[in-house]
Amino acid sequence: MDVLGLLADLPGATLVAATAIVLFAGFVKGAVGFAMPMIIISGLGSILPAETALAALILPTLVTNGRQALRGGWQGAWTAVKRYRLFLAALLVFLVGSAQLVGVIPSRALFLVIGVPLVIFAVLQLAGWVLRLDPRHRRRDEMLIGGFAGFMGGMSGIWGPPTVMYLAATDAPKSEAMRVQGVIYGIGSVALLAAHLRSGVLNAQTLPLSLAAIVPALAGMALGYVLHDRMPQATFRRAMLVVLAIAGLNLVRRGLMA
Repeated sequence: MDVLGLLADLPGATLVAATAIVLFAGFVKGAVGFAMPMIIISGLGSILPAETALAALILPTLVTNGRQALRGGWQGAWTAVKRYRLFLAALLVFLVGSAQLVGVIPSRALFLVIGVPLVIFAVLQLAGWVLRLDPRHRRRDEMLIGGFAGFMGGMSGIWGPPTVMYLAATDAPKSEAMRVQGVIYGIGSVALLAAHLRSGVLNAQTLPLSLAAIVPALAGMALGYVLHDRMPQATFRRAMLVVLAIAGLNLVRRGLMA
């Protein structure tokens, strides 16, 4: 068995481009707390098959989310788990279930299903619209948004946008938003790993590619943290939305041109 899997068959130029994409994705994640899977799936999806791009993001997503969740220590991470337990429960259930649809839904439709909501959400937020949840229905809203996030995540490895939308709706401060995203994405990453070991997306051929992607992801994340620590809250929020809009537009482009 070839221990390099797909890595042995990829041209050098493709490997260099893939490394740059993952490095940039890690940088953005370190700066704003999310968007690494979106950048990887949209970037690698431009040079690799969609399922290969999905497999590549699984392990670096798991590792970087763990690092982000624990940046403030174990106590902070556990507090976030307790506070957002309903969101997490719904996300996990729907993530595992929808992961089995990867081979059923065409890549073109998948890109559009993810990209269009991304663009709409980001543009509305940049235009000044802010979602506010009625405290009387917070439990219901947590489960609905968490379930939607999980449904998207199982099919694509992307569950950031609904999570960011929820954190914005609850007015989570910058430091808490970063920690909560790390916890939510980290737990979801474990489920994503298990789900796609079962679905066959992550296998002997794609595993080496995913392992190799961990190094540039962590390097980029370290650089991103430097920028994040210097950003004021307003700049942080706007950066998140710009990243969402760009990633969404690229996915829409892929969906229309596939």
